[in-house]
Amino acid sequence: METTNPTGTGVEMPEPQYREHRAFGMPGFAFALAALASFVAGVALVIYAAADEGGIVLIVLGVVIALAAGIAFHGLTIVAPNEARVVQFLGRYIGTVRQDGLRWVLPLTTRTAVSTRIRNHETSVMKVNDADGNPIDIAAVVVWHVADTARAVFEVDDFVQFVSTQTEAGVRHIANRYPYDSHDSDVLSLRDNAEKITEQLSAEITERVASAGVRIVEARFTHLAYAQEIAQAMLQRQQASAVVAARREIVSGAVGMVDLALQRLSEEEVVELDEERKASMVSNLLVVLCSDRPANPVVNTGTLYQ
Repeated sequence: METTNPTGTGVEMPEPQYREHRAFGMPGFAFALAALASFVAGVALVIYAAADEGGIVLIVLGVVIALAAGIAFHGLTIVAPNEARVVQFLGRYIGTVRQDGLRWVLPLTTRTAVSTRIRNHETSVMKVNDADGNPIDIAAVVVWHVADTARAVFEVDDFVQFVSTQTEAGVRHIANRYPYDSHDSDVLSLRDNAEKITEQLSAEITERVASAGVRIVEARFTHLAYAQEIAQAMLQRQQASAVVAARREIVSGAVGMVDLALQRLSEEEVVELDEERKASMVSNLLVVLCSDRPANPVVNTGTLYQ
């Protein structure tokens, strides 16, 4: 059997054998009135022939007309808004009726109702391992609707359950490909690059459910966190990373301020410092600027060297 893999995500689904097409049909009200008139005419003909002895031909004709009208009535079907009817004749798919209202199709057919309304499917919170092997809790919501009713009915056993299962599989696959958090700006992470990753999630789920005639409108993560057993350790790691990043900024700014101070002292000739005094001044300024506590200054009332 042929398979298809248009987006290259590693998912190979069978090539659909059915495509939706329009079923033959007519406006139902006019046909219902015509069938009702035919049925009344057939019954009246039978009654008239029965009252007239020897009118066996008219009786047979009246019965045939009434039966034909009754069979025609069986072709009437009601289609609700945002609903379609998949029509089968003797097990063979002959088309889909999408126009709402009272419609007439071929009689002696089965008509399966398929909702084309927009639906939401929210996965349960699943525990999976990210790309670094850390257990995380993740959940997603998918907005979808049936685009091809023939595929939805004939290609899968239950298209609603199929969407549910394939959505969970897609979320797990995406979560396994990326780390929850990354310190490398070139590496996508689930926490920092949710928009880009949800686009990939939507593309993968679209490929997975295409065989069922389902169109994915949007896919979003609704829950994303470290699993409970490692949440505290990862919180400490994030706090430590934040402290290191903050210290890096503080030191970078302090070095710039010290350099600017030395340049201004030299340009304006406020005081001449030898290398030893410059080193001492740099040390003192860095301690003052980088310390996480207020500095206690010591006032020198003597000379610079005493």
